[in-house]
Amino acid sequence: MVNHSIEFARQIRALTLKLVYNAKASHIGGALSMADILAVLYDGILNVDPGAPDYVERDRFLLSKGHACSSLYATLGLKGFFDLNELDGYATNGSLFLSHTSHKIPGIEVSAGSLGHALPIACGIALAAKRKKEQWKTFCLVSDGELNEGSNWESILLAPQLKLDNLILIIDYNKIQSFGFVKDIVDLEPLRAKFEACRWNCFEIDGHNHSELHDTFVKCKESADSAPKAIIAHTTKGKGISFMEDSLLWHYKSPSEEQYHMALQELNQYK
Repeated sequence: MVNHSIEFARQIRALTLKLVYNAKASHIGGALSMADILAVLYDGILNVDPGAPDYVERDRFLLSKGHACSSLYATLGLKGFFDLNELDGYATNGSLFLSHTSHKIPGIEVSAGSLGHALPIACGIALAAKRKKEQWKTFCLVSDGELNEGSNWESILLAPQLKLDNLILIIDYNKIQSFGFVKDIVDLEPLRAKFEACRWNCFEIDGHNHSELHDTFVKCKESADSAPKAIIAHTTKGKGISFMEDSLLWHYKSPSEEQYHMALQELNQYK
């Protein structure tokens, strides 16, 4: 299972690179940092069906950091939610594949772009499921810089009060946001203590370790306690491409032709 998800993550990264390069788009660093998280989720954790993306009993996955949509599009395309050829129009005029997630695409629950919105929506979805006594789970992936948004902290306070045990929050903690390092802009530490003080069941893991990701996701899905779950996934911006890793430059920069081929060569050897 782990070897399969690692290869899946490599494929996600390679397709993400192609999409961003062809469109001369941005945000590849944050798209790559969450590729392993997406690979493990969509390699058996999420109860979803590419052939019936709206079926009622599916798990819900909400991506809040919608600017990093290229790796989610790559994931969904590789899983068969839509024809991969449709991605050729990514981030071009007239395409449904906008440079921020669109709910008009199969497999995407909410449009995102303005940060701090998906977690409040996820709380509402999780609450509705509890009131209907549904068994599916709601997953929400946010960025670390996005935790500057007050709407997230309102949701973080509210979820335990409503006993949203069916809500699983994942923080892509790559330590870099738009204009600098998170610790230099609004330092989140001690982040785990903040979640625990707000009565969340909190896990802190390596967001690139597939075994840790898989085991933590399973534990969160199967937990019988009444608390919502928060997973602080420590990641590296630009993970998988050495010259992009841990670099603010790749929040907005698009690779040149030479950089594209260098990166592709690295990814073909990525383990």
